[in-house]
Amino acid sequence: MQQGDKPAFGVRAAEIVVAAGFLALGALVMFDSARLGFGWKEDGPQAGYFPFYIGAIICGSALVNLVAALVAAKGKDRTFVEAGQLKLVLSVLVPTAVYVGLIGWIGIYVASALFVALFMRWLGKYTWWKVAAVSVSNSVVFFLIFEVWFRIPLPKGPLEALLGLN
Repeated sequence: MQQGDKPAFGVRAAEIVVAAGFLALGALVMFDSARLGFGWKEDGPQAGYFPFYIGAIICGSALVNLVAALVAAKGKDRTFVEAGQLKLVLSVLVPTAVYVGLIGWIGIYVASALFVALFMRWLGKYTWWKVAAVSVSNSVVFFLIFEVWFRIPLPKGPLEALLGLN
């Protein structure tokens, strides 16, 4: 932790955001369970019966936490994360989210090679030849393990189609 690093946001704000997220998740579960039917029929519970009540429990818990966070004193709020710490977390989170999004478009092997290359070069400061060797060989090894030896097909993209590996 660096001296004088400014707070990115406090515990109170984090609790409000998490509680609101869980409230939305619980409401979504309840809504979809109601669509399926959450009653009790002569042959037993409908498909949405148990998920509906789990969603209700999640909503109730989230409401309790949301109210507690909203009535908490603003003046006594502690720092949840500092700006420098948040920057470190986001430097991993954002590229990982982009990687997951790219898997559907360019396939897991190309996306993985790019992901490994990005982290090796950006965070590890490795030379380009090491970056290329490790990132490409990593994807080749995983292709051999999953596709050839275990015969488990993973998402492929246009490059694999050009190579006839689809």
